[in-house]
Parts: sequence; C-alpha cells; structure tokens
Amino acid sequence: MVTGRLSMIEKTTNIDSESTENIFKKLSIQVGLNGLSFCVLDTISNKILVHEKINFKLTSTPYLVLKELKAVLNEHKDALKDFSEVIVIHKNKLFSLVPQPLFHKEELPNYLKFNAKIMANDQITYDEIPNHDMVNVYVPFTNINNYLFDLFGEFEFKHNGTVLISMLLNQSRADSEPICYVQVSDKEMEMVVIANKKLLLYNQFEYSTKEDVLYFLLFGLEQLQLDLEKLQLKLFGSINEGDAIYELCRDYIKNVSVFVPSNPAFPFDAMEDQTIDFTVLSSL
Repeated sequence: MVTGRLSMIEKTTNIDSESTENIFKKLSIQVGLNGLSFCVLDTISNKILVHEKINFKLTSTPYLVLKELKAVLNEHKDALKDFSEVIVIHKNKLFSLVPQPLFHKEELPNYLKFNAKIMANDQITYDEIPNHDMVNVYVPFTNINNYLFDLFGEFEFKHNGTVLISMLLNQSRADSEPICYVQVSDKEMEMVVIANKKLLLYNQFEYSTKEDVLYFLLFGLEQLQLDLEKLQLKLFGSINEGDAIYELCRDYIKNVSVFVPSNPAFPFDAMEDQTIDFTVLSSL
C-alpha cells in the first residue's frame, strides 16, 4: 500500500525530485503499541547504517506512540533524510486474513468486525499477499502515517503480519509435516503455522510470563489438531537456546530449535547486532 495523507483523496508528494544525495538508502520503520523500531539500509554496500529498537514498559496508545516516534526520529534527524524508499510497518491486532476469492473491497469493515473493535472513523485498508491468494485487511495508525507523509512524502506501508507471512511462506518447502514458527518479542509473540506451503494459522498474542507463551502456543496447536510428536517448532526473535521460554517449550514439544530466517538479500545469520527487528529487515 502506497500512501499520501490518509485523509486526502488525491495523493501528492513533498519529495524534492532534484535531491539526489543518498538516493540508495532505504528506511524501514515499525510502529506498535508495545514498541517501535527503525533501520536504514545502504542498498549499494548492503550495510545497515543506523538502527534503533525501543520496547515500551506499558502498552501505549497511538497518540503516545507518535510522540515517542517523533522524539526518536528527531534524535537521528541527520541520518534520516534523502531516501530512495521509505517503508512503514504497522504492528497491531486489528487485522483479518481473507481468502482472495472471497475478498471484496467494499466489505472491508465486515472482515474486521468479528475480530477487532473498530470505530466508525477508523481508516481500513488491506495488503495483498502475492502468490498465496490471501488478503490482509487491517487498521493502520493513521496519525503516524500522516506525520510520516509530512516528513518524507509518499511512502509504502504494510501490516507486520503481511511481511512475516510472506517471508515465511516464500522460503518454506513442500514438507508433509507442519512447522510452527513463533517470533518472540518483549511482550508479544507471533505464531505462524505452515504445512505444504500453505498457511494454517497466523495470530498475535500479548504475554506477561513464559507460561502465557506456552498456553497460547499449545492452545493454537490444539485447535489445528496437530501431533506434537511430529511438529517442528522454530523460535526466533528475542530468544536463544537455554532461555526460559525455550526450555519450557521443550518440555511439551519434541522438536524445538532456534530459527534463523533466510533472506538472500540480507544475511540475518551474519548480523553482529541481533537486536534489529526481523520484520523491519525483511521489509527492506
């Protein structure tokens, strides 16, 4: 999805077309109620120039997230200018996955009303997930999109689920047994189950304890009626072998491993700084 100010009907841009400095830099920003992060990539050298990740102590509001984002971008203002591309990722639970054959643009609110609490003035949009016959319908943070349009001009934005699902489906194999991927963040987990290159489940959960993570994981697998003896569980994000969450999962699931996402354009396994958000990198 490419945007100007969301309240506008026609799109405009304030990018200076004569500016050619640093035209090979890409900026990816992820915003959510539990934190935000950004990353600047030099596409020529394929090196990360600057990045930052902030976890909020308490779940925030769109207003306070924007306030925090302004402060962070202002702190790095010398590095955050003149980009060839800007991508914004909205991380929230206001989404619904719809099979492409059942999707109709005029029905966007109906796809969300059973899964999320939406307001009459919410801007609802969607991402098509290429090659997989799915559409992700969601509510972006409109106030943040409008601020970033004033700052950078036109940019592309997506839901974080779109980025994560696309990356995992595109690199999956036609395995007969399902694989459950869990991306662990400071207060959130994202669960993706794939079998035979088909998506069986995607969902997000907020957690407080390691037992919460196990509960959401086992409950989701139970709904899919999956055999825990044959299932592969791949954990990634803010987790390592030996961590409390990792060890607890091993008590209930036989095949558990730490997963390093594969991306030919950027070697995640070669990264020196593992704190950079996977979804932010995958969008570049």
